[in-house]
Amino acid sequence: MAHRYSLGSRESACLRCNSTVYQVDKIGPLKDFTFFHQNCFKCSVCGTKLTLRTYYNNQQDQDDKEVYCQSHVPRTGPGHLDGTSVGIKTALKAPRQNYIVNDQIRGSGKGTFDADAIGIKSVLSSPRVHEADSRQRHHSAGTFDANALHIAHGINATKVQKRYGVEQRVRKLDEYLDEDTQKGLEMKHRAEEDALYRQFAKKRAEEETHINHAIQQEWEKELGKLTSRFQVELRTKEKKISTEEQKRALTLKQQKEKRDLEKNMTIKLDRKKESMTRKLLEQERAATADLVDKHSKEMINLINQKRVELERRESIYSERESNITGELIPYPTHTPPPSPPQLSKSDIYNDPVVFAELDQVAINVAQEDQVTFTDLVRLLIGQCVTDVEKARSIFRWITVKNLNTMIFDDDINADTPMAILRGIKHGTESYHVLFKRLCSYAGLHCVVIKGYSKSAGYQPGVLFEDTSFRNSWNAVYVAGAWRFVQCNWGARHLVNAKEVPKPGSKSKEDSLRYEYDDHYFLTDPKEFIYEFFPLQTEWQLLKRPISLREFEALPFVRSLFFRYGLYMPDEETKAVLYTDSSGAITVRIGMPYHMSSSLIFHYNLKFFDSDITTYDGVSLKRFVMQSVVDNVVSFRVHAPCSGAFLLDIFANAVTPQEYLTGEPMKFKSVCKFKIVCEDLQTVMVPLPDCASGEWGPMKAIRLFGLIPLTHDDALIFSARDLEIQFRMSRPLTDFIATLHKNGTEEKTLSKYVSHTIDGEMVTFFVTFPEEGQYGMDIYTREMTSSSSSSDKHLLTHCCKYLINSRR
Repeated sequence: MAHRYSLGSRESACLRCNSTVYQVDKIGPLKDFTFFHQNCFKCSVCGTKLTLRTYYNNQQDQDDKEVYCQSHVPRTGPGHLDGTSVGIKTALKAPRQNYIVNDQIRGSGKGTFDADAIGIKSVLSSPRVHEADSRQRHHSAGTFDANALHIAHGINATKVQKRYGVEQRVRKLDEYLDEDTQKGLEMKHRAEEDALYRQFAKKRAEEETHINHAIQQEWEKELGKLTSRFQVELRTKEKKISTEEQKRALTLKQQKEKRDLEKNMTIKLDRKKESMTRKLLEQERAATADLVDKHSKEMINLINQKRVELERRESIYSERESNITGELIPYPTHTPPPSPPQLSKSDIYNDPVVFAELDQVAINVAQEDQVTFTDLVRLLIGQCVTDVEKARSIFRWITVKNLNTMIFDDDINADTPMAILRGIKHGTESYHVLFKRLCSYAGLHCVVIKGYSKSAGYQPGVLFEDTSFRNSWNAVYVAGAWRFVQCNWGARHLVNAKEVPKPGSKSKEDSLRYEYDDHYFLTDPKEFIYEFFPLQTEWQLLKRPISLREFEALPFVRSLFFRYGLYMPDEETKAVLYTDSSGAITVRIGMPYHMSSSLIFHYNLKFFDSDITTYDGVSLKRFVMQSVVDNVVSFRVHAPCSGAFLLDIFANAVTPQEYLTGEPMKFKSVCKFKIVCEDLQTVMVPLPDCASGEWGPMKAIRLFGLIPLTHDDALIFSARDLEIQFRMSRPLTDFIATLHKNGTEEKTLSKYVSHTIDGEMVTFFVTFPEEGQYGMDIYTREMTSSSSSSDKHLLTHCCKYLINSRR
């Protein structure tokens, strides 16, 4: 019977100390489903710390569940093997198999046995060596399948590892660096950080004292001037002031001027303090980044030193190891120079589901607070078997932790769980610096890159001429190359408020969903450059770097653009587009064929640098014609006047079933363009006031299975009478068609359009009352088996045509 383990499985006891073994500290399952704490996983003879790569079981005694080092594992002594020996008898009965190498092994006793003999095949390669991935084996009477703990994860990790063709030397951190040593260095770093924060506090206090003193002096000086001026004025007007009321008025005037002065000085003080705070914070961030950089180098140096020491001790087994696994590529000891990656993100993984178990571990760890970075990182990477997984686990912890909304006490002690994130509280440490710090604890090379980004508030065509839109991000060295990570942009948090229970409810975790943007994890340079421009050219990681002006000219796209696999079929498409003399310009976006049946697009047009969305009382949307041909969606813009406009294009992927419910859908921006009309020679009229969205029958085909038989273009030229015919490929009902014409009410035109249904055929009949341009909307809904009106879907827009009628 296969035994299945999962993150939520029951607790097990450590074979060595008999205490409960929790998931984050578990080694196993091993022989006879035994488990160990990571710190208890030592040779039972000499106490040498073991790993899944270096431990051995006693193959001579199936009841011995202990683990041993290579030197002390019980071995077979001189003896006699015959056909009744363990494993041999079964092998004699097994069918012969043809092996290219070592096809037959001859024993010293009776008979022969082949390489599949029980307990023999693995001995052909070496003494028992266990991998942390899918090579884990079970040697007792019981069995476990690929869903057992570590195994399913290991299989996914192997898939990731094989995709990018780099078989790494799989070593867990605690194989060569014990927790106490790492914590010792962390405490040294924390002491240096404490000293730096004391410097920050001292500097702030000194600056605040200096400002207060300066303002106080200025206040006293100005108050003296005010008092002196009042006294002079009082003496000058003394002969003219004859009543107490006049004296009181002069005094009230002086008191008002004093209050105004006090108010102005208070405002001045606040502004000076605000300016001082910004200046000091910038200096503190730089100092913190420098210190974290120093600490990160020291931590990686320690990790590398300990790893090299272990590799030297094990060098006598290197030949044996290479015979088993082939060429092993160790993680680089020194920081590699920046260079373009040879493989793309899709070569590493195509679907984030391969990280599902790892992501869940990061989510679980984020629910609690840790006292040290050592504790935190070891919890995150305890089950990681590749450098990609280590970076992934840290990335997901940061995107889940939602550091921007965390509440910190004012008096955080250095030994409290939240103390490790005090840089976030004080604003001296960003997501990017934190990511770099955590990567160093995992032994990963990571850098913080500074530059420009097309972030919140940016509009296409805006030039990067000052410190505006400055940003930072990371590059981490994994899968044999530098790869981009943007934790801040990758963090997305969604809480369904309707489902969140009251405090104390046990189902709270079920209703809280953690969303993130996978695009910003290991983003390909050719995509990353659309949003981020580093100050150092080499960190573009492009084979052909671009200039800042070229970066500004690139179309302004968002992560969803790449998630949907969209592209610009016209190379001349830039962030700023210029119309022709008629005010026309076309924006075309390509989509992969496998997405063309599910993607829905919408758009918005407004005046640039303004929220005005109308022109002469008409929506600017009516000056854009959206249509789809094959796998390309086009937006034909006709500017109603000269000037600059902002075209924002939105998209969403939906199934026909989701669309046919008629429920509102949420669209997200995929790209924006600045449309400039410099000289308009032709007066444009708006399109008829039809439903928003694309023109033509393509939506009817994709989402409704309604096939046009007579008109498959969005634009129709017609005489007075027109017939449009469709064939239903699935049951639809309750068709409605409406006509629209500029200057004419919809109700007036309703009598000029009708339809008939004959089996699968739907025919619309239109008689135009006069010449001109018309728009026709068609609505329908899916036929349901229920006769109840409450079960019916809402009428949903199916398609629309633009019709030019001539007599």
